[in-house]
Amino acid sequence: MKSVIAIHPGHLEILDTPVPVPGPYQALVRTERACLCNRTDSELLHGRFPGMEDRFPFALGHESVGVVVEAGEKARSFAVGDRVVGGLVFDLQMEGVDSGWGGFGEFILATDHETMVADGVADEAHGWVEVHEIQTRVDADIPPEEAVLLCTWREVLGAFRDFHLQPGDDVLIYGAGPVGLSFVKLGRLFGLGWIGIVDRHEEKRQKALALGANAAFAPGEAAPPRKLDAVVDAVGSSKILLEGLPLLRRGGSHCIYGVLTEPVLHIEKARADFNFNLLVHQWPTRRFEKECQPQLCQWIREGRLTSAEFITHRFPLGQIREAFDEVGRRTVIKALIEY
Repeated sequence: MKSVIAIHPGHLEILDTPVPVPGPYQALVRTERACLCNRTDSELLHGRFPGMEDRFPFALGHESVGVVVEAGEKARSFAVGDRVVGGLVFDLQMEGVDSGWGGFGEFILATDHETMVADGVADEAHGWVEVHEIQTRVDADIPPEEAVLLCTWREVLGAFRDFHLQPGDDVLIYGAGPVGLSFVKLGRLFGLGWIGIVDRHEEKRQKALALGANAAFAPGEAAPPRKLDAVVDAVGSSKILLEGLPLLRRGGSHCIYGVLTEPVLHIEKARADFNFNLLVHQWPTRRFEKECQPQLCQWIREGRLTSAEFITHRFPLGQIREAFDEVGRRTVIKALIEY
């Protein structure tokens, strides 16, 4: 099969790799669609993702959806023909190539978390890892181009619970990339109150307004109409903490979703009111993520949520280098990879 391999920082190749062999609790999934995760995949490729800086070569990709073509003898949650989202390959079964999740491969593995839990083997000794919890079947009426966005949407809607957001809350979001725009869109469907966005690109600010934001600001210009219940950092920058704290009401929350690259986070508490919450959430809570899927699928069925609002570029697998180039030019909201 074809896999997308980061050979060394900034350089990737599409190479032939073995089709992975599913274990007893796994399913072999033929990839239908994948999406680039703009920030994470780019950081991985360029050797800047924490913990992966010196592990080249490795296989890229973690947002994909496909159809089960073979199921292990103990896998009871997956059947041949099922659509599965969130498949990631940890053991590429190829000597000398590490895993940057490997979801861009023509085939991936999905593990039956539910059955492993029921059988009492959901532990490291049996090859279980926490991400298996979100390798889930998707109802057949959800098309692959919608299902592949569940990878992003589940993480974001799950973060609403980590950040204790409630309907009616007034929220300002920093960053109008795929995650920030998902906070806007899902926040409007969820029932947030006033929603603002901060981004340096005018076209992304306009996109946020089209998705339901009440106001859009350039950096340094945020002027909410009142004190906020929450500020969401969808970028990952300590500078946003300094700018966001004065905007919070007493007891409000500064919510860090983007991955912080600085090793030390400085807080100038005098910028905030007496009481405020600092919530750092850079890795999904898998249970929350999984439990969001039915609601997201219902919004998709109702026509209230669609990938067409997010997918701006399409590339066949053979042109994935061009997809990364476009992401690097900041022209992409979501790039779809077609198989």
